[in-house]
Amino acid sequence: MAFSFQDMVEEARLSARALIDYGEHFFNPTVRLGVTGLSRAGKTVFITALIHGLTRGGRFPVFEAYASGRIARAHLAPQPDDAVPRFSYESHLRALVEERRWPSSTVDISELRLVIDYQRQNGADRTLTLDIVDYPGEWLLDLPLLQKSYEQWSAESLALSREAPRAHLAADWHAHLATLKPEAREDEQATLTAAKLFTQYLRACRDERFAMSLLPPGRFLMPGNLADTPALTFAPLDVPVGGQAGEGSLWAMMVRRFEAYKDVVVRPFFRDHFARLDRQIVLADALAAFNSGPEALHDLEAALSGILDCFNIGRSTFLSSMFRPRIDRILFAATKADHLHHSSHDRLEAVLRRAVTRAAARAEDTGAEIDVVALAAVRATREAQVAHGRDKLPSILGTPAAGESANGEFFDGNTEVATFPGDLPLDPEPLFNGSTAFRGLSTQAAETSDFRFLRFRPPKLEREGNDEPALPHIRLDRALQFLIGDKLA
Repeated sequence: MAFSFQDMVEEARLSARALIDYGEHFFNPTVRLGVTGLSRAGKTVFITALIHGLTRGGRFPVFEAYASGRIARAHLAPQPDDAVPRFSYESHLRALVEERRWPSSTVDISELRLVIDYQRQNGADRTLTLDIVDYPGEWLLDLPLLQKSYEQWSAESLALSREAPRAHLAADWHAHLATLKPEAREDEQATLTAAKLFTQYLRACRDERFAMSLLPPGRFLMPGNLADTPALTFAPLDVPVGGQAGEGSLWAMMVRRFEAYKDVVVRPFFRDHFARLDRQIVLADALAAFNSGPEALHDLEAALSGILDCFNIGRSTFLSSMFRPRIDRILFAATKADHLHHSSHDRLEAVLRRAVTRAAARAEDTGAEIDVVALAAVRATREAQVAHGRDKLPSILGTPAAGESANGEFFDGNTEVATFPGDLPLDPEPLFNGSTAFRGLSTQAAETSDFRFLRFRPPKLEREGNDEPALPHIRLDRALQFLIGDKLA
């Protein structure tokens, strides 16, 4: 689409905001770390564990500044942006440690400021301010809409919905779509029905049996205070990409609301939050995608590629810092590594690396650094060797959540069990392609599906005196080293 006057105004606003931020950060070095991920990837747990480990004293042997003792202390500071909700760290920590339940998922943007007092490698005392910005990954997938017309978005959405396994999930919406005539007079009730059925289709795609990731518009799944507003009441129509909507038509009504969605939802998020980030971590539940089969993995690959295309990436320079910040480091993290034996952690990492290979190659050409890691911000299991006949199987021990079941046995949420999670393949390629690929369980009914990976409760921890206990993790320190280690050198 052509570069419009509105785009030029937005660019001017971004440059002005960047200049203000640069002036503030010149005297108070600050890193704005974006934390995002797709549904159920563990964003809230990651941030809670990161803050707790730095302020309480975690075990971070790979995080050099921490392991060498150069970090004197880390403490929370008042929320930096008055118009953004504070990340509810204390309540999330209480849920993990005292209640042994996973915190609620991210449904809106939030922030938290962490101040790190440290000693540089040359002996000078310094302070680094870390502003952590938490936002749903579904919002990130809306950013490409800024460069698309309604007709382009409709064509792409319809093409995607006609592929397996989405076509079956979109049946009711497709049936209603067949009754709509884009050139007919605008019709509020028909639009409301179309938006409702389209949203139901998006929700069905996100179900863990299918684990689809590419689901814009993101606010349809997380409407917040915009629920039932015209800006969230539209749906794709079967219209030509180069066509022109007639005045007063249903088509024109959809176009108007699509543009309102971009103006009311997408542009403010981009301008006020996303465009100001310096570093980024993207969390993905690769296990859920693997468990649903090749279609879900390809969908995850497309979503991660779309996410990476959204970032203003490249090596940060003096001028870019002043007028348009760039994200110079992006970490993709496959979460829930604790659901596998450590012998499969590198293989899980390889699955995610395969999913981001093409997108990462483009990013690295700009000078940005990209890395991939398999981690568990809070480790819910521990490992053991379990006898099985004459063999010993590498297994994991943990407490399944109440209501979980395996092999016909239901768990009460208090009983620890040993389970053999199986091994991921050495080569991830067959998971994406080929007749030998695991086909997933998305064709089974929800009540009979075995998702292979039990949901475990957070671990039971012992207090050390009056201090909060350290949270066990897998490779959280490696993530910290990549994201901010160079800023503490």
